[in-house]
Amino acid sequence: MAIRKQRLATALSVIALLAGCSSGGGSTATSGGSTSSTASAPTPSPSQSPTSGTCTLRARQDWALAQLREWYLFPETLPASLDPAPFTTVSDYIDALTATARSQNRDRFFTYITSIAGENAFFNAGASAGFGVRLAYDSANRLFVVESFEGAPALAAGIDRGAQIVAIGTTTSNLQTVASLLAGGGGNAVTNALGPSTAGTVRVLQITDAAGTRTVTVTKADFSLTPVSSRYGAQIINDGGRRVGYINLRTFISTADQQLRDAFANFRAQGITNVIIDFRYNGGGLVSTAELIGDLLGRNRSTSEVFSITAFRPEKSSNNSTRNFATVAQSIAPTRIAFIGTSGTASASELVINSMIPYLRSNVALIGTNTFGKPVGQIALDQSACDDRLRVVAFATQNANRRGDYYTGLASVVEASCQAPDDFTRQLGDPQEASTRAALNYLAGQSCTPVTASTGIGAQSTTATVVRDHQLVSPARPDPMQREVPGAF
Repeated sequence: MAIRKQRLATALSVIALLAGCSSGGGSTATSGGSTSSTASAPTPSPSQSPTSGTCTLRARQDWALAQLREWYLFPETLPASLDPAPFTTVSDYIDALTATARSQNRDRFFTYITSIAGENAFFNAGASAGFGVRLAYDSANRLFVVESFEGAPALAAGIDRGAQIVAIGTTTSNLQTVASLLAGGGGNAVTNALGPSTAGTVRVLQITDAAGTRTVTVTKADFSLTPVSSRYGAQIINDGGRRVGYINLRTFISTADQQLRDAFANFRAQGITNVIIDFRYNGGGLVSTAELIGDLLGRNRSTSEVFSITAFRPEKSSNNSTRNFATVAQSIAPTRIAFIGTSGTASASELVINSMIPYLRSNVALIGTNTFGKPVGQIALDQSACDDRLRVVAFATQNANRRGDYYTGLASVVEASCQAPDDFTRQLGDPQEASTRAALNYLAGQSCTPVTASTGIGAQSTTATVVRDHQLVSPARPDPMQREVPGAF
């Protein structure tokens, strides 16, 4: 049964490099008012809102169209006219307006409307409500927990990476198997069964993990996502006497910045020059955080060297910018970097990888599978009276070589890569976890099979819970956290 592919659009949202959530390479978070900004993006003012009935469906649709006419990166793809009357939501109208660009693989639901309050809460503090897990289907359509977040209900209930969710219900008496839900209603039936992203929502889950099969009752609650896990997110791995720095970044939000600085300060103090950066589920986020990572990797880069280039459409070229490296106190000078990626790796994550290629060439590698392919970013345009934030694909990102055409993923762009499965049976950052092991082997100079554009969903290992790629679960209309943290529930 076909499961609806995650609208990584889903995940690319914020400035604009949300990948899913984020825009290509990142997005710009807004600080309030009617515009949004980030280190690399402008602070555009929305076109004039209607003078009366501002928040009627038609007025909101007209407002969204006006913003697209003014800012959309692909204006030639917008229909000359499109009657909004048949569309019952602003989102459906926007999807219709961007259909041509989507058919060209340039805007895969990266342009969308969301809540100002909800998005600000997530980008400023990682705030959301849920179980606090990231879910994915394997190629056999089984539902797995691929990550469990600290301080959230699921981990407190003993649910962690590698647990398979077999059945879902509101009580033990009405459990429905995931297989039956998929057979009856596809992926939407599963996401509906998991319930709304509202604190207090109770679900009974039948799970199977290393401890066996059991039934667990979990209540969704408000929690703040820690972007770098306190359990495994930043560490130094001793690989047979070789010391390697490991960072797993869940999403590009502002609360990640100090965690990243602290991790790299430790790497610098320990003389680390070989680094693994695990972006395997990272759908993107703030460009400013992506730029910070570049700076932290740029101890031996000069301030005249380009990290990334932001390019708007010709009429908006006054907003174009070039971001050079800027060394910070915690910066290191890496000799080799292994980036772990999957089809859930997008936007700001891809921006960081692409930006390091001109300087380290084959000493930068993609480990795992091909990435999503989102070399564009979004700006945020707000209509505060309606709590509407329109995320508009408005710019493209490029590296110092002016390379930014990876709409089909980074496999065709990187000079070095190694295929590797995502091993749910081991924790992220475990030296024996398959992708982490492949990254360590690459850093040690071992040969491997390169990643190709076709290396992705559908290729499965013979080991039950080791999949070469997977499909992160996403509802048809994801909330702000689900856009930026693909698969989050």
